[in-house]
Amino acid sequence: MDILVTIFYTLLALGVLVTFHEFGHFWVARRCGVRVEQFSIGFGTPLYKWRDKHDTEFILAALPLGGYVKMLDERSGDVLPEDIPYSFTAKKLWQRMAIVAAGPLANFLLATVIFWSIFLGGERGLAPVIGDVKAGSMAEQAGFERDMEVVAVGGQSVDSWADLSRRLFDYIGHDGNIPFTVAYPDSNIRYDLGISVQDWLADVEEPSVLRALGLAPPSVLKELGVADASEDGAGFEAGLRSGDRLTAFNGLPISSVDQFIQSVSGSAEQEVVLTVERVEEGAQSQILDIYAKPRLVTRSGEQVGQLGIQLSSRVEYPDDLVRTISYNAFTALPRGIEETFSTSVFVFKSIGKLVVGDLSPKNLSGPISIAKVAGQSARSGFDNFIRFIAILSIMLGVMNLLPIPILDGGHLLFMVVELIKGSPVSERIQLLGYKAGLTMLIGLMVFATFNDLMRTF
Repeated sequence: MDILVTIFYTLLALGVLVTFHEFGHFWVARRCGVRVEQFSIGFGTPLYKWRDKHDTEFILAALPLGGYVKMLDERSGDVLPEDIPYSFTAKKLWQRMAIVAAGPLANFLLATVIFWSIFLGGERGLAPVIGDVKAGSMAEQAGFERDMEVVAVGGQSVDSWADLSRRLFDYIGHDGNIPFTVAYPDSNIRYDLGISVQDWLADVEEPSVLRALGLAPPSVLKELGVADASEDGAGFEAGLRSGDRLTAFNGLPISSVDQFIQSVSGSAEQEVVLTVERVEEGAQSQILDIYAKPRLVTRSGEQVGQLGIQLSSRVEYPDDLVRTISYNAFTALPRGIEETFSTSVFVFKSIGKLVVGDLSPKNLSGPISIAKVAGQSARSGFDNFIRFIAILSIMLGVMNLLPIPILDGGHLLFMVVELIKGSPVSERIQLLGYKAGLTMLIGLMVFATFNDLMRTF
């Protein structure tokens, strides 16, 4: 059932994103007087199709993993002389550029609308006040202390823990100093602290910048549960099941997620006792002691213990550190635009770090990871699912703007060259570019899927 739910929400998310993307191309093409012959959501065998009054054929196809808008184009076949004015190639350069760019822009617009709707309900952020500083960590060595507030990183202000994570992401792969500005409670005096790093987290899969530094917000763990247990993992074999609540490790209460992870990591090939609370349908909860032996695995160059489970947690933060901002229909719009822009910049930076080697290629995710996140976000609530759609829409928009032939950004690149040289790029060069671009995309997809499979197994 979980697999069916995951597949359903993955197809729903992709269907929404592809529809908006292709509709962007379609709508602008119509406005520019281009005849659209086909508008397809999906590939392969048509499941349903119809024609409108403009003789455009709309298709819903069997494989909902993409779509296309087929326009009248002299490059793809003979066009009658009287139809030439309605072809894509007959339009002015700026019109063709607008048609090509409209797909990614539609994705950004969709994300903005979703963020706008989310921010109508207000925004909550946790003030970047330090709760725990891990003993022996880089943060402790640099002089960070409990109750300090981080007010800036690299001269850029920080308003929340989420904001702090984004600022620190810029320093992944960095050599040198990470400059912080901090303040003590009830004091307006600012202090500068620095943490020296070298190739920071460049080879780490799924880097956690705050955990790497040894910083955590003040919080109280209310519940730690097993969200999923891999059937070939040590936890499942020992008896852990999805839905179990973890309460103690070797007889000691679990006080934080990090504490539990560190305890498991440091217990490779050793028998440990996990105390769990299990609630089965129609029965009272049971307290069970499960004896497990974490398997030895290599993670980020270190040998650690692993149970093969995914965790879910519920924590509470001090009320005085939770900052709430209210918006109305008008003020939520610029906030939605700002969130779309900042997320787009984050995605561009991530791609840039992958290209130059500052971010490990192991972080490149494919369709399996996307499907997992789609299912998890849907099960955690409607707000989380539509936020996931917004972020995925931004990623689709950014990816399509990359200057790779066969993508929208590649088409725009050829048009920019045409603008500079005053004539179109030759069809031979374009064809070679499309072949190279297709090869590159297939290679990236295979590599990303391989990463997904390695995470799974």
